[in-house]
Amino acid sequence: MTQPDDLEARVAALETEVRQLADRVRHSEQDAAAARVLAGGADRDVAEIRGEIRDFRQATTSSFNATREDLNDLRSQMQQGFSETQQGFAEMRGKLDATAAGQQQIVNLLNTLIGQGGQQDDQSP
Repeated sequence: MTQPDDLEARVAALETEVRQLADRVRHSEQDAAAARVLAGGADRDVAEIRGEIRDFRQATTSSFNATREDLNDLRSQMQQGFSETQQGFAEMRGKLDATAAGQQQIVNLLNTLIGQGGQQDDQSP
């Protein structure tokens, strides 16, 4: 059988080991609680970042759509302006052609008068 001194030492050693294990369990429980708090915070942070990304995506999409509408309006205004410019050039071309035709008539009349004037000078006494 075992000696009582040996038994007391063994019991003391077991008690010490149980205390150490109890301390380790307490620390593990505290670490687990802290990990749960951190995980909850991380979960909230991830949810918040997801919301911010969603909001950013919606704002970006809205901005792109507004820019696209502005560009379409600008393109329409430019096409209208080019059309008006082309119409104005066509009107001016018509006026210039009419002016050129009128000037040509004047030249023809002057040539006729000059031609007649030369004949009158030959026939005068």
